[in-house]
Amino acid sequence: MALGSAKNSIALARGGSTEPRYRPILKWAGGKSRLVAQISAHLPSQMQTYFEPFMGSGAVFFALVSERRFTRAVLADVNAELVDVYRGVRKDVSAVIKLLEGYRRRHDEEAYYRTRERDPRTLDLVERAARLIYLNKTGYNGLYRVNRAGQFNVPFGRYDNPAICDEPRLRAAAEALRRRGVSIEVADFESVCENATAGDAVYFDPPYVPASKTANFTAYHRDSFGPDEHVRLAQTFKRLTRKRVATVLSNSYGEETRRLYRAPGIELDRVLVARPINSKSSARGNVAELIVSNRRAILKTR
Repeated sequence: MALGSAKNSIALARGGSTEPRYRPILKWAGGKSRLVAQISAHLPSQMQTYFEPFMGSGAVFFALVSERRFTRAVLADVNAELVDVYRGVRKDVSAVIKLLEGYRRRHDEEAYYRTRERDPRTLDLVERAARLIYLNKTGYNGLYRVNRAGQFNVPFGRYDNPAICDEPRLRAAAEALRRRGVSIEVADFESVCENATAGDAVYFDPPYVPASKTANFTAYHRDSFGPDEHVRLAQTFKRLTRKRVATVLSNSYGEETRRLYRAPGIELDRVLVARPINSKSSARGNVAELIVSNRRAILKTR
């Protein structure tokens, strides 16, 4: 693609605005596109380093980079396949687009399962990125789910015209990910932000505490994110608060999450958000979620 054409594609992804507008390139259960305004309102207007240890769809990162609110950013997830999507798009977005166009032309149920069976370890970085984007756009309900062996096992999704290759959005995302000071890591949340200091900010979007006994949101990685991990995350939140690092967290709204984060100066805000991605249609729609912020606690320590 010629340079002028690439710029036009990025401008289209920005909605025709003169201000950059970067958007997620993946569908993701629990993605924060519908909560970006509420979450970003709890974050500082300017940050030295922004940490996002559970990247998911990256909706908050893409919003913040659009507003130029940080100097550096550390994006991370324990899901290596997810991280490879962002690394692959950053490395060679044109090659990813070319592969996705091939997937689009060949797309049907047989092609989906054939692609799903490909071992990502046999593919190069760009091929791994394109494979997961394709599966994400065409699998059932946009889910990411793996079995105990870590193999992607979401069934075929029956869509009339899935958006397999959104070239303007992909090119815009590549531009955001290539910005100076942006790093992308496979790492545990605690290690990602252990060096955060005052002037930095962290946003945590973990797999949610189950809102009921039958709900389960831990299967995004072969190692589940269970009660012990939620306790460790709450401890990390409190440690960052003591270090005066602006920290925001989202989770399900329930007594367990409120208990984990209830403390002097900590804000617990209940918000309603539409959730179109769920294995049960009855569980989709507006649900209550929790946004936790330590900004008042930080102000009191100054």
